[in-house]
Amino acid sequence: MDYTPAPVVPTDLPTNGAPLDLTYSTLRSVSPIHLEYLRNMGVRASMSISLLHDGKLWGMIACHHYAGAHEPPYEVRTAAEFLGSALSVRLVGQAEEERDAEVRRAESVLAHLAADSRDDAAPLGTAITRSGWLRKLVRADGAAVVAEGRLISVGSVPDDDGCRALVAWVLAQGEELVATDCLVRDAPDVAAMAPDVAGVMGIVLPDGQVVVWVRDEVLRHVDWGGDPYNKALASREGDTVRLSPRKSFERWREVVRGHSRPWTPDQTDSAAALRGHLVEALYVRGRKDLRATESLQRSLLPAILPQVPGWSIRSRYESAGDGYVGGDWYDALDLPSGKVALVVGDVTGHGLQAAATMGQLSTTLRAALVTTSCAARAVEKLAEFARWTLPGEVATLAVAVLDPATGVVEHASLGHPPLLVVEPDGTTRWTEQASAPPLGLVETTPSVNSVEVAPGGALVLYSDGLVERRGESIRDGLARLAATCTGGVLDVDAIVTAARDPRSADDATLLVLRRDA
Repeated sequence: MDYTPAPVVPTDLPTNGAPLDLTYSTLRSVSPIHLEYLRNMGVRASMSISLLHDGKLWGMIACHHYAGAHEPPYEVRTAAEFLGSALSVRLVGQAEEERDAEVRRAESVLAHLAADSRDDAAPLGTAITRSGWLRKLVRADGAAVVAEGRLISVGSVPDDDGCRALVAWVLAQGEELVATDCLVRDAPDVAAMAPDVAGVMGIVLPDGQVVVWVRDEVLRHVDWGGDPYNKALASREGDTVRLSPRKSFERWREVVRGHSRPWTPDQTDSAAALRGHLVEALYVRGRKDLRATESLQRSLLPAILPQVPGWSIRSRYESAGDGYVGGDWYDALDLPSGKVALVVGDVTGHGLQAAATMGQLSTTLRAALVTTSCAARAVEKLAEFARWTLPGEVATLAVAVLDPATGVVEHASLGHPPLLVVEPDGTTRWTEQASAPPLGLVETTPSVNSVEVAPGGALVLYSDGLVERRGESIRDGLARLAATCTGGVLDVDAIVTAARDPRSADDATLLVLRRDA
C-alpha cells in the first residue's frame, strides 16, 4: 500500500491522444484515495474479485491482508478469477430464473384480470377487484379503481378522501403510468391525506378513470462498511478541504423510513399491459351503452308524423359526431281539439341519463298537450312535473300548437332559440326570443306568442346543435340557417348539411312545418 502510482505509457501503439483502453488488462493502478482508506484501516495488501450482472458491476469480494505486502501466487489469482466468473454466471442464471417465474405468474394473473374486465354484467371496478387478482398482479397491499363514476377499493387503502387524493395526484402527472416508492418525498401534501401509504403506482384510463395500487411503508436496514456521515478532515487542497476516507469497515446501520418496496420494471410492464386490456374493455362497454342509448332515444321519437290536409311536416335528427348520444328530441302529434302540436327539446348532457330524462319529459309533455291543447298550460304542467321528479335536470324547449284551418301557431319557449318563419315569397323572419329560462333553472311561466303561417310559407323548429359552431357567435349560426331557408327551399337533408358543423360534438334536430300554397 506504500507504492507510488506510475503512469502507463503505450510503447507499441501510435500516440494519437486517444484515452488508453485498459478494459482487458490484468494489472491496473489503484486510486490514491482507495489506498488512503486501506492504510487508515491497517490493510497492507488487497485483492478484489468483481461480480458482474449483464456486464455491470453487481458486487465485489474484497480480500485484505494486514501483516504486510503479500503477493498471491498465480494459481490463487487464477482460482479467484474463476470464482468471480462462476459466481457471476450463477448470479445471472438465478436472477433470470426468478424473473421468468415472476413473469409467468404475472401473465397468468393478467389473463384472469382481462377475463374479469369483459364481464359487463358488473361495473368495471367491481369486476376487476372482487377476485383479488388486481393486487396480486403487482404484489400491492391495496388497490383503488375509479371507473364509470364509481370508486371501488380493495385491501389496505386509505379512506375515500385519501383514495381520491391519490387519484388526483396520479392524474395531475400527465402520464399514462405513474410510480413512486416514496410518496412523502414526491407528494407530501397527498401523503398527509394517506399517512399509511408509502408507495403508489397508477395507470390512467380514458375520461379521467384511474387504477391505483398502494404499498405500505417497509423499514429498511442498510448496512454500511463504516459510518459514511462521520469523516474527519484530512488535508487542505488549495482553497478547499478534502474529507478523509473512512477509517473502518465496521458495520454502520442506517434505518430508512418512508419508502415501500420498489416497483420493479416487470411490475410496471404488467401494469401497462393491464391498461391496454382495460381501455379495450371500456371501449366495448361504451359501445354497448351507446347502442342501448341510441335504441332508447330512437324508440321515443315519433315513428310516423301526422298527416294534416293542406300541410306537410318533415323531420331530421343527427346524433353527435363524436359518438355520444345527446338529449335532443322532437315530437309531432294530433290533438283531440283538431290542432297539431310540434315540439323540439334539448336536455343538457349526453348519454343514457340524458336520454332517460328526455323520455320522461317527452311523455309528460305529450300527456299535457293531449289534455290541454294549449302550449302555455302544457309547459306549466311539464315544469311542475320536472320540479318534483327531475331535480337538477336542465332542458330547453319550444312548443308550438297549430290550428290547421287558420294557420295560426301559438308557441311558448323555455330558453330555446327562436323559431324561424319562412314567408311565401321566400323571405325569413324570427319569432320572439324565449321569455323564460331553461326548464329546471328558475320557475318562470313563459309568455305565449302567436304567428301565422301563410299559404306557401313554413315554420322551422330546431335545436341549438344545428346552428352552433366552436369559435363562432350563435348569431352567425342563426344567420346561416336563415340564409339556407331563404328562397323557400326547405328540404330537411339540405338544411342540415348546409347549417350544421360536420365536426359538431352535439346532436341536432330539425322540424319543418310547411303550408301548401
